[in-house]
Amino acid sequence: MSTRQTELVREQEYVTRLYERLDVLRDRTQRSLKDVLATGAVGTLQNRSERDTFAEMYASRLARLWAVERGLVFGRLDHVDEGRLYIGKLGLTDDEQDRLLIDWRAPVAQPFYRATPAAPMGVTRRRHLQTKGRAVIGVEDDLLDLDALSDDDRATLNGEAALLAALDEHRTGRMRDIVATIQAEQDRVIRADLNGVLVVQGGPGTGKTVVALHRAAYLLYTHRQRLERRGVLILGPNPMFLRYIEQVLPSLGETDVLLSTVGELYPGVTATARDRPEVAALKGDPRMAEVLARAVRDRQRVPRKPIELDLGGHTLTLDRNLLEAARNKAVRTRRPHNQARAVFVRSLLNALARQAAKRLGKGLVDDDELADLREELRTEPVVKSALNRLWPYLTPQRLLLGLYGSPERLGHAASALTPAERALLRRDPAARGGEWTESDVPLLDEAAELLGEIDEQVLRATALQAEEELAAARQAEERERESEVAYAREVLELTGLSDVMEAERLAERQRGEGPYLTTAERAAADRTWAYGHVIVDEAQELSPMAWRAVMRRVPTRSMTIVGDIAQTGSAAGARSWKEVLDPYVAGRWRQERLTVNYRTPVELMAVAARVLATIDPSLEAPASVRETGAEPWSAPMAALPELVKAEIGEGGKIAVVVPDALLEPVGETVRAAVAGAEVIAPGAGRGRGAAALDAPVAVLGVADAKGLEFDSVIVAEPALIAAQSPRGRSDLYVALTRATQRLGIVYDQPPGEALSGLPRRGREATNGL
Repeated sequence: MSTRQTELVREQEYVTRLYERLDVLRDRTQRSLKDVLATGAVGTLQNRSERDTFAEMYASRLARLWAVERGLVFGRLDHVDEGRLYIGKLGLTDDEQDRLLIDWRAPVAQPFYRATPAAPMGVTRRRHLQTKGRAVIGVEDDLLDLDALSDDDRATLNGEAALLAALDEHRTGRMRDIVATIQAEQDRVIRADLNGVLVVQGGPGTGKTVVALHRAAYLLYTHRQRLERRGVLILGPNPMFLRYIEQVLPSLGETDVLLSTVGELYPGVTATARDRPEVAALKGDPRMAEVLARAVRDRQRVPRKPIELDLGGHTLTLDRNLLEAARNKAVRTRRPHNQARAVFVRSLLNALARQAAKRLGKGLVDDDELADLREELRTEPVVKSALNRLWPYLTPQRLLLGLYGSPERLGHAASALTPAERALLRRDPAARGGEWTESDVPLLDEAAELLGEIDEQVLRATALQAEEELAAARQAEERERESEVAYAREVLELTGLSDVMEAERLAERQRGEGPYLTTAERAAADRTWAYGHVIVDEAQELSPMAWRAVMRRVPTRSMTIVGDIAQTGSAAGARSWKEVLDPYVAGRWRQERLTVNYRTPVELMAVAARVLATIDPSLEAPASVRETGAEPWSAPMAALPELVKAEIGEGGKIAVVVPDALLEPVGETVRAAVAGAEVIAPGAGRGRGAAALDAPVAVLGVADAKGLEFDSVIVAEPALIAAQSPRGRSDLYVALTRATQRLGIVYDQPPGEALSGLPRRGREATNGL
């Protein structure tokens, strides 16, 4: 038996032992979960709370144990003093608590990623294990300290560098974890401190996204008690991107992280449509915060003329002084619009009740008589109608639709905007209200802050439900509620969650017997949820209004911001990290740079770098680590079908990246030539995105290509991509850096000097042109 075969057998024996241990732990955890659930929803509030806590713990543990099945163990460290340590996706010990497997996030595992021959960190050899299912199919060794190796160890050295082997593999349509091949500069970012704002600036292919995901896994491992109860939010640029990355964290044993786009941040709204660039830029402008604030104030009306209320036998009057006094009293409370309405209404009803008493000749009335009159007036249709006109209940959706649909309201609330800008915001009132765009969502979120929640109890009350008829029931409910809230407050104090969740909310959850919700599910449904950590990918694309929405969700400012200023495609996006962050954390953010391009080969990056220089000559492209020998090429648009077929023959995933205006015609051309090709409309949801990721060929615009990678990329009409928006050259740079192996451009319009001179393929080359 050869040395390699002998080593494979030895490693297989140990890996088999690890999987046997994993199976034992799964069985134990599953039995424990069944026992807890079998108790049912019985007993006191304390009994039910304890049951839910244990059920959550066992369900989460079982999910993690199943998630790490693929690639459970991937490495081994041979130490000078400590012997051998196996590195994997989670830590395992035997029944005697002897460690069998080290979690990759543990401090003792750092040498697996950081040790070098110059600084071996006490490691003689780093071994990478390649597995398929539960079988070991290969081993590759990195020798770090030859002098410390025994003669027997020298005889067992195997393989080549694991990183380049991983880079050369075909893409699968889903991002994979890189836990076995993390590099030193990436490891430093992953293990950076939780507190504060960390900016990870890196060019295309430097692994920003996958590093951010591994950082989420590391932080959950290191600060689990803190982050599990508050949750981690990961924001991506589009639904297709989230579909692309969704398997990474589960494969690392983390199954309760919320993945979202900005268009999904507002509960109940999933916005995938996109505004035109100029409209998106305006809606993302920070001036829109004041426009919305004025729009709310405009709905708190004080008419110039008195309002007369005909109550049949007599008439009551609301004059300007009375209305202004009520409005000022409500505004001084500093409550949101919907909560301040109660103060406004109470003030006016008191004034009307006193008027009514005088009309009835009662003179001075006591508090009980005043309350009776006030309640009678509250139920009068003419009074209710007037109050609703003067200070209506508003939802964010209603506020925005009313603003977009009314030139008069826009003219007043948006007076700081130019007439041309106000015209960009106009929307046909007949349009369906549910068609929100991604750039509307931060505005909905801003409006929700200004409006506050609507008191559902008030809305349900009708003229037939007089307050005195409900008093007894309310008192009984209040006594029970006070008891439940007192217990909930005690639980939160004992568990250290009092700063995270209100006692009233916990009590409400304990009253119901609905399905258990994970932290991520609860957070997704609660607009006011405060996360323990937020990771923003492709962060350069967020508008100032989007940043306001994001910052509301992380009051501790514990964030990882990942992006590349050179790739900013949105007209509302960032020009510098200082511009983005100083309004929130001036002087309290730090930056790390990723400088090595692991995705894009040297030959392809040389072309992209020429486009980068047209964006800003001072920008420097990341250094690629490999060459493939495949030179980028160019061809006429007419040759696209045959070129796509040729690329399919080379293997791997293929993308045709096109200007938005050509998406449908180019898509039809490709679909006619290739069975199973997918054309992705702008803002396609996660389900449609999955089809594109699984298809042999995807036709998509630049915005949906952000963050993705393919074996082969064909960029159609690069000059049109560069011209389609104010940041079009950045879009072109993004398109040219999606490929891991091969790149071509097809065009009828001259592509520009930066892309001229590429070798020709297709019909022109065949004709000797």
